[in-house]
Formats: sequence, structure tokens, C-alpha cells
Amino acid sequence: MRPGSRVALDGGNALTRLTHFLGADLAGCATLLLEPTWTERERSAVLVDAAPHLVLDLADGAVSREIAPAHALPTPISRETSQHPPRNAPFYLPTTSGSSGRPKVLIRSRDSWLRSFEALDLGLTQQDRVLIPGPLSSSLFLFGALHALHAGADVHLLDRWSAHDAATAARHATAVHLVPAMLAALLSTLERDPVLRAECSLRVVVCAGARVDLELEERLGKVLPGCELVEYYGSAEHSLIAVRRGGRLRPVVDVEVRDTELLVRSALIFDGYLESGALVPPSTDQGWSAVGDRAILHEDGSLEILGRASAVINTGARLVGAEEVESVLRGADGVLDVLVSATPHPRFGELVTAVVEVDPAARPSRRDLRARARQSLEPAKRPRRWLAVRELPRTASGKPARALVAEQLRAGSFEAEAL
Repeated sequence: MRPGSRVALDGGNALTRLTHFLGADLAGCATLLLEPTWTERERSAVLVDAAPHLVLDLADGAVSREIAPAHALPTPISRETSQHPPRNAPFYLPTTSGSSGRPKVLIRSRDSWLRSFEALDLGLTQQDRVLIPGPLSSSLFLFGALHALHAGADVHLLDRWSAHDAATAARHATAVHLVPAMLAALLSTLERDPVLRAECSLRVVVCAGARVDLELEERLGKVLPGCELVEYYGSAEHSLIAVRRGGRLRPVVDVEVRDTELLVRSALIFDGYLESGALVPPSTDQGWSAVGDRAILHEDGSLEILGRASAVINTGARLVGAEEVESVLRGADGVLDVLVSATPHPRFGELVTAVVEVDPAARPSRRDLRARARQSLEPAKRPRRWLAVRELPRTASGKPARALVAEQLRAGSFEAEAL
């Protein structure tokens, strides 16, 4: 492959995908990791936008399949003059998570993530072993794996998420990258198994993808005393934006908040979107850009994330942030995770609807959850409809599939039982 080409990796286990990703990077290529759970429509749309020069089917002995030629990404790399691609070379084609709609294809340079690795300093050494329990098609978990390798640490990959497998692997891992729902499930496993809990070697838990509520943080402190929680906030477009090590989130790049909209000015930003193989530069205003997140910038410089503007529910002429309601309910006993969305209503426009992923061994009651909502939420923000599911639909990164649930609630096709 010529330097600057685009390669898509399909199938294969986590180790095979990671080694091929690194090989493509050494060859100066930019790589797309196809997500196995995408629908055929999503997969086709992503391939049209990414327009890879080559697709490698890793599930069948790394058989290559060429597709239509596409525009080569501009890069100054020369294999004759350099053993390694330059820092500004495109190396990764991340996709947005799809939690808010159809995945988009982005282009990211090596430099943007190398700078992000420096900003997220976990103090890893060659003696550390980092557990990556989620799919590498999610940029959150690929970031964790490459961050560990960059620091010289060992990496333990899981081919699929399992709280029990993660707890078993944590006997020999010193760090782990998770989303909050995964952390809650891991802690539940350790609470039930005193042997795994006693043998757990984790000294740092890295969480991203959603806010870690106070109760979950306190629970981590009780189950694994001395284990440090590092929470970071970022996006596929901006990479790392803020980091929290105790206290509040602290920006690592320039941020502004205008009418609750978060604006970012950063050297870690992506290079642009790919649409039918053509590069569309990011839209910026004097270097500032936004991805639809709402936030509060406090006087002490700390940042509080309120959630996506697309996750706002309009009920009775009141705007309710879904993620605020979720953070209140997520720490309740028997609640493994929760997604708050809207159900259409002829009078109020939308009803605040809580879809609760329940623990079968300790199913919460609606009365207890309603009492919890009354204690912490003003009346307009309290759920009016309560649904229970065994498992929430999720994106590749492990986050609840917000767009899918919202669509099915609108269509009346979401499968759940009344709580």
C-alpha cells in the first residue's frame, strides 16, 4: 500500500485487529476499524464515506479485497527517508459512536493522539499491565490500548465485554479503561466474589464516555481502597478536553461556554470528516468549534458537562437534560444503568421516560426510584414513565444507544416492561 492510503479492517479478534492497525500505521496508512454490530445500512454508509483503498477481512486469514480507488490522503511521508510516519500524518479514521445517530467518519493525525497521551499522564511504566475490555472499533478503547503501548506498558485485550472476565483479568492488571456502566458491573462482580476482590491488582481506573456519579466513585473507594479514579471527557472530534483526578474536571485545552454551549479550541482536534472519500475540514470560528455539548464553566476554571443538546427533552414547555436525570437515578440500589429519553404525548409534547437496566438479583421498585427523583429533581425533571429492561441496547463503546431507544419509543416498538 502506498503511504497515505486508507485501509479498513473487518472481523478478527482484538489482538489481530490491533497488530494490523499498528502495521498499517508503520506503512503510513490511515485505518478504519469496522464495527461488527453495525447494520448493513450503517456499514455501507461508513464504507462509502471512508472510501478505503483496501478492505482486509481478518476473520478469514487476512484475505485482502480491493475496492474502488479513492482519493489518497495528503501526507509528506517517504519510506526511503523515514522509518516512521511523521507526527502530522493521518493514521486513524475514527467514527462517531452512533449514540445520537448514524456514524460519521473522521480523519485524525498521529500528532493529535500523541499530544493527548501526554495530557492524560497515568504514570504507566513497563511494569504496568492495562486491561482493555471493550472493542477496538470504539475510539475510547483503541485510545486506551495505544496510550498503554506508547508508555511501554503491557496490554490485556478482551474480545468481548464480560464483567466476570474483566474481574478475572484484573488479578494481573494494574489499570483499566471503562465506561461508567462497565465500572458498575465490575464492582458488582467484585462485591459478590471476595476472592476476585482480594486478588484484584488495579491501582487506577480510567473512566470516560459518561459522567461518573458520586455514588459510583464512593463505591469504587469501598470495594478497592487506594485505587485511583481518573475520569476524562472528550469527543471523537476533539479528542481529550478535560481530566479529573479528584475534585472537578479540569480542561487541558482552551474552552469557552456561550449560552451553555461548549466551545473548544485545541491542537488535538481532528483533521476533518470524510464524505464519499473527500475531506471536509472541520467547521471552526477563529479556531473555536463545538459538537453540541452543553456545559458550565465555573469561576475556578473547572468544567461541568451537562450533556448533549440532542439529549434534551421538551416536556410541557420545559427543557429537561436527560443526562442530569440519569445521574440521579444511576446510583440507586438495583439499577445497573439507566437511559432517560422522551415518549411522545399529545398534551405535554414529550414525557420524561426512564428506561432502567435492572439487577435481577435486586430489582428496584418504582416507588423507591420516584422517591429518589423527588429528593434531587424539580417536578418537571422527574420521569413520568418508568420502563425496565434486562439489558439496554448499547453502542460499540458500551454507551447506551440513545438514538435507537428514542426512535423505538417514538414508534412504540421498544421492548420493555413497566417498572
